[in-house]
Amino acid sequence: MSQFDVFYRLTIIDRRSDMIRWIMRKKIEWFERDWNYDASYMRDIIDVSPRAAWLFSRVTALGRFRQDVPVDAWFAAGITAVRLEDCGPCTQLAVAMAERAGVGSEVLRAVLADDPDAMPRDVALAWRFTRATLAHDPAADDYREVVAELWGRRAVVSLAFAITAARMYPTIKYVLGHGRACMRVVVGGTPVRFDHGRVPASDRSHVPKAYAVPH
Repeated sequence: MSQFDVFYRLTIIDRRSDMIRWIMRKKIEWFERDWNYDASYMRDIIDVSPRAAWLFSRVTALGRFRQDVPVDAWFAAGITAVRLEDCGPCTQLAVAMAERAGVGSEVLRAVLADDPDAMPRDVALAWRFTRATLAHDPAADDYREVVAELWGRRAVVSLAFAITAARMYPTIKYVLGHGRACMRVVVGGTPVRFDHGRVPASDRSHVPKAYAVPH
């Protein structure tokens, strides 16, 4: 292969990479406008490696998997998980997505306030299960059994993916220098103050009393 052939192939590869970067940046710009969200960290990834950005988008797609779980409970798990990573913009984005999906403002405020008494039964279960899981609390085993009995094993997988995906975004952002904590999130047009939620998970005593499954 001549030097000209090598140069020509490298030029074609560079042009393809530039085109891929341009397409990816346009998608990011659309996402930012649609959700009023700063995705600068994704542009950093695209600049470094379009393939890395593509792989990241494939991995994060698991967060869209939801089967057999009520939508408000599913969002409660994701919002609870993202709060524990202490990223305000990511929490706001999760709340905005929940609102667009039809989750009520009163439910979201209860989740952000860590007030299970104000949550619907399904939401409180997902909230307790998420917190116990992330705290490595043995009570998670009890909550998992209840989730599986109420909604089925696919529901457990759905919640697992929601929790995992929610934590990936803040982690990537903080590693790349784009992490930003925030103590205020807007719900239904009204600011809500909250902490990052790092408090002990519920103990096992809540499970049989609050979530006894009829047979």
